[in-house]
Amino acid sequence: MIDNFLITIRDRASKNILFLPHALDRMLQPDRRIEMDEVKKVIFEGEIIEDYPEDTRGHSCLMFKILNRPIHVVCAPKDEYLAIITVYLPINDKWENDFKTRK
Repeated sequence: MIDNFLITIRDRASKNILFLPHALDRMLQPDRRIEMDEVKKVIFEGEIIEDYPEDTRGHSCLMFKILNRPIHVVCAPKDEYLAIITVYLPINDKWENDFKTRK
């Protein structure tokens, strides 16, 4: 099921990506800036580490990839686009050293 959802996510992202205001606010934090290209790499090369099928915003998930640093992206596929709900750099006090497992 996760594999099919990942295919759907990447399909919608290839159509269009919509960055919601919260995601843009997080991406533009001066001390923790995250570029759009980094988010795209997480979507197209990363993995789903948490699945939220019952999310009130619609089925969504948490994706992860280490580029030059670990990055988390919460996203939800819609009919014609992928909604980026939030983006952040995980911190050690909330995540294990693999940045995939919550403490």
